[in-house]
Amino acid sequence: MVRVRALSGYLQIARRHGLARQDLLRQAGLDAAVLHDLEHRIPITAVCQLLESAASTAKCATFGLEMADTRQPLDFGMLELMLSHKRTLREVLLAAVQYRHLLNEALAIYVETGGSTVVIREEIVVEQGVPIRQAIELAIGVLARSCMALLGEHWQPREVHFAHPAPASVNYYRRFFGCPVTFNSEFNGIVCAAEDLDRPNPNADPELVRYAESLANPLNMSEPNSIVLDVRKTIYLLLPIEQAAVDQVASYLHLSVRTMQRQLGMAGTSFSDLVDEVRRELAARYLTNRRYPIGRVAMLLGYPRQSTFTQWFTARFGTSPRAWRNKQLEKSPG
Repeated sequence: MVRVRALSGYLQIARRHGLARQDLLRQAGLDAAVLHDLEHRIPITAVCQLLESAASTAKCATFGLEMADTRQPLDFGMLELMLSHKRTLREVLLAAVQYRHLLNEALAIYVETGGSTVVIREEIVVEQGVPIRQAIELAIGVLARSCMALLGEHWQPREVHFAHPAPASVNYYRRFFGCPVTFNSEFNGIVCAAEDLDRPNPNADPELVRYAESLANPLNMSEPNSIVLDVRKTIYLLLPIEQAAVDQVASYLHLSVRTMQRQLGMAGTSFSDLVDEVRRELAARYLTNRRYPIGRVAMLLGYPRQSTFTQWFTARFGTSPRAWRNKQLEKSPG
């Protein structure tokens, strides 16, 4: 689920492109009246379908990013006070993970540090087959705006990456982000200088943060089976960087391995089942990208040997990775 706040800017951008806004909302299974309650929770699948339909109808590849352009910096409802007064960008990102149930349950964030640069990865985890292009561009656009609001002129991203293909023109993306933008990438996210994460926030106020946390903590409750989604999101982020072992996933979620395994068992699944499920979905994503050799896909899914990956893939898809890829590319020769 996601709060209606995620659709801030939809009416404005839909109007700009001359769309029948209410019709598109109804087609996505949403009542226009819910847009007036920004804290109301709606299915993330409906949000993704609405944005894709709007972008397709308007013939506007940048619909989601244009929505991000209308958002007020750090516009996160009751969490705005807390996030805007955290001491550093790193603390903001950690708080976004901690209070994920009050932001967007389908959004996963992970900071990957490597030398002088860091990668802020974002994924939107939904049911397989639900298109997320516009939603992920909206999410990364909002992330970039938040970083800029926090760091001002010191925010100078080095690169922005999207896993989906490039549109006909990338000019709007370059103007929006102010840096090179790579499409057909292995991940969705932003690359920036490591020092940016720990640059002091001039508006930091620990007293305000403590006050905001005292209000947010009682409300930051997960749904009974949210452990399944939390683990799936974490595997999505950590599997391609070879950090999705059971202890690493549990540590990211601030749980012991035993507690995480017990909660998954109570929800009717297991860690190994979820890893296999995520592997299936990521295999389909990577193999439809002709830029990735099959050996590289195997590595991204945690298989150092291509032959082992081929055995796993064939057992689950009924054909080899190469044959599956060729069949998919025949369907979409472009």
